Amino acid sequence: MAEPTIEDYFVENRTFPPSAAFVEQAVVKDRSLYEEAAADLEAFWARQARELISWFDPFDTVLEWELPFAKWFLGGTLNVSYNCLDRHVEAGRGDKVAFHWEGEPGDTRTITYADLLREVAMFANALKGLGVERGDRVAIYMPMIPELPVAMLACTRIGAAHSVIFGGFSPDSIVDRVNDAECKVIITADGGWRRGTVAPLKPNVDAALPGTHSVQHVVVVRRGENEVEMVEGRDHWYHDLMASASADCPPEHMGSEDLLYLLYTSGTTAKPKGIMHTTGGYLTQVAFTHKVVFDIHPETDVYWCAADVGWVTGHSYIVYGPLTNGVTSVMYEGTPDTPGRDRLWAIAEKYGVTQLYTAPTAIRMFMKWGDEEPAKHDLSSLRVLGTVGEPINPEAWMWYHEHIGGSRCPIVDTWWQTETGGHMVTPLPGVIPTKPGSATIPVPGVFGEVVDDDGKPIEKGGGYWTLSRPWPSMLRGIWGDPERYRETYWSRFPGRYFAGDGAKIDDDGYIWFLGRVDDVMNVSGHRISTTEVESALVDHPAVAEAAVVGATDPLTGQAIVGYVILRQAYESSPELVEEIRQHVATKIGPTARPKAVIIVPDLPKTRSGKIMRRLLRDVLEHRDLGDTTTLADASVVAEIQTRATESPTED
Repeated sequence: MAEPTIEDYFVENRTFPPSAAFVEQAVVKDRSLYEEAAADLEAFWARQARELISWFDPFDTVLEWELPFAKWFLGGTLNVSYNCLDRHVEAGRGDKVAFHWEGEPGDTRTITYADLLREVAMFANALKGLGVERGDRVAIYMPMIPELPVAMLACTRIGAAHSVIFGGFSPDSIVDRVNDAECKVIITADGGWRRGTVAPLKPNVDAALPGTHSVQHVVVVRRGENEVEMVEGRDHWYHDLMASASADCPPEHMGSEDLLYLLYTSGTTAKPKGIMHTTGGYLTQVAFTHKVVFDIHPETDVYWCAADVGWVTGHSYIVYGPLTNGVTSVMYEGTPDTPGRDRLWAIAEKYGVTQLYTAPTAIRMFMKWGDEEPAKHDLSSLRVLGTVGEPINPEAWMWYHEHIGGSRCPIVDTWWQTETGGHMVTPLPGVIPTKPGSATIPVPGVFGEVVDDDGKPIEKGGGYWTLSRPWPSMLRGIWGDPERYRETYWSRFPGRYFAGDGAKIDDDGYIWFLGRVDDVMNVSGHRISTTEVESALVDHPAVAEAAVVGATDPLTGQAIVGYVILRQAYESSPELVEEIRQHVATKIGPTARPKAVIIVPDLPKTRSGKIMRRLLRDVLEHRDLGDTTTLADASVVAEIQTRATESPTED
């Protein structure tokens, strides 16, 4: 048996099986799907594709696998917008609400499936009128307004691939992505609401355009009412285009492997990677996982993924999965603290939300704000809670379980990536007992293993998480760079997909993700995961959130430094700092005790909520901080620099 390669310190023994009442109504009640997929992977996914997706022409080949390139459901033709909209309307469900949309200032829209189909068809014709053809690429740079999914679905209707650029990105990021994909059109808005003010978007597009070479037209949705310049012949108001557009737009018949969208993710080089997702396999896996992971009952559920459509979570679990399954969703434009820190819970109560899907970073922020905020609202409609984006600390998991789920809702902690397209490791809530902080086991039809440095499977302990068999929603490559695709994901362990995440397996075969292996610290020869130390820090009753980095140390190679945010009831003191350090030593061992604990008011996070540990390391080692434009609040770094200078390190 291969030996573990990452130390396994943190032990979590609490287990939460689904209640009998939940199992009784669950979409999946037993392990038969796991058994079916293990017996015949291709037959399993073929059944999901036939039952969940409407095909114009049936597929004849389930999988063509030439490592590392996969093709799924060959011979089949379909259209994504047809699956998301037309078929529900044709079945008499056009009056069903697709989105309850809530604007940050408090304005609302209720959009039915018939409404959405009409608007998508009209905008698809508007795009055709601007010269967009099948196979073209269209950039979308928008706030969280209904016109964002309309734009995406309109592209899919006419066979154009979309590239959604997160609305918090800078003009330079727009230039990189538009040029790489050679986008013909950019769809944007004048601005969008964020924390009580309008964040301008069209001005960022204007700043980017001189650096681009392929853009012929810009479409602008009026949302923020901020002043913008419109260039005659190039720029078009969305409402003007829609005023003359026909609502008759037959959907293109697309091949299962036709490009659906590009989504750019940062790489180790300056050039972002254009992750390619195609049509049939992607839609099959996101529809399947959305249905079984969130236990979706379309007739009665009101589902809310509180992410941004600019990330893959929004593509798969705000737009394509929920609409394919015909469920009613909530979509919110703004931030969770505007106008008050109970905004999310007010929305959940207002619409009777049954599933809530959010990030561990947000959950820890809610913990910091206090239990009284969710207590103001009736959250009894909730049935399933989900987390996404990074490993969740056990204490944050427990807070979510108790204060949001009323100790009755299963929590589905989901591991997946932009590259995987859909959920890969997460419990089915009516089947798998959960453990705070563990993503549990792969979903049916997904196969992976933790391996050592030589690629040999580890039965217990820590190592590298790899995927050992192809899956339908897997990326089909990096746009324009197949060699980079092979080198980035398939070269470290031959025959296996590896994207850089560490994981450990416990006695029950449950998987615990340890974060990026780049974030594993080497302390006196011990390889220690930042995730485990962060979980031990958050386990202290004073700590709401923590981030851990390894700083260069002449004695130990690297020293552990913890940055912590205190809960509101606590104040910083040297005694509390020492108590927190010793708590880590008690919880997971003296080797993992931080050399320093620095108490900070906030952590440097991207607009998607991910902690930028690189900046925390750079602060400690007095390096130039480089590009900080993707930060939600750049002023946080200056405050951290001051605190880091003031904080002594311990022996």
